[in-house]
Amino acid sequence: MAIAHSPSQATDSLATVLVTVGVVLLALLTLYLVGFDQGAISRSGMFMHELMHDGRHLLGVPCH
Repeated sequence: MAIAHSPSQATDSLATVLVTVGVVLLALLTLYLVGFDQGAISRSGMFMHELMHDGRHLLGVPCH
């Protein structure tokens, strides 16, 4: 006789909540870097500055 194990709904709910929180935090960090950073954190040269500047234009965020 085989015993089948199925994870509880509490574990599934916790995993869903953790993944959702992680995705939201990553999205907020990306929004900050693209929309509001202006080089304060992303000090890796002109390439990163221009990439973020183009991202602001793409998202419609006023930058100048």
